[in-house]
Amino acid sequence: MTRRTIIGIVFIVAAVLRLADMWGIIQLNWEHSWTAYFGPVLLLYIGAELVIYSFNRNPSQWLQRPVPQGEDGKRISCAVRFGADSYCYRGEAFHGARLDAFCGGLRLDLREAVITEDEEIDVHTFLGGVELFVPSHVNVVVKSNSFIGGVSDQTAKRSLSGAPTIHISASNFLGGVSVKNNEQL
Repeated sequence: MTRRTIIGIVFIVAAVLRLADMWGIIQLNWEHSWTAYFGPVLLLYIGAELVIYSFNRNPSQWLQRPVPQGEDGKRISCAVRFGADSYCYRGEAFHGARLDAFCGGLRLDLREAVITEDEEIDVHTFLGGVELFVPSHVNVVVKSNSFIGGVSDQTAKRSLSGAPTIHISASNFLGGVSVKNNEQL
């Protein structure tokens, strides 16, 4: 991890501790005022920006991993904790995935994957991010359930009749998902 990533995580932890104190989950005896929410929001924003910036600008942190096989031989499951992993399909068939990012980043490149039917990708982030690269010949449908996070769908918005659809279901807590295709790189 780079120094910027560590500093970002420290900011995020400080903000979460401040919020927990304000909500009465823990007792740190920090003073309450109308500006009490400004500090945690600022710390969360700065921390998330530092972590995301360090992973996006330093590609050497992304470990190239072989595509894992699921228990059924089809659906894959990828998880990263305090790091960054990258998975890239090179002509293999894709049959869905579950992606978990906890204080780290995960990149899944499906631009060269063989996708012949509708597939589902379940994404769960906590203080982390997921980057998805999808082929331009598929439709993309995104559903998001996020708390201080979100999904950025930067794919070309068109409906291709008869094309398979990738359904992305994202659940983010202080994290985010970015979906791109060939036309948006």
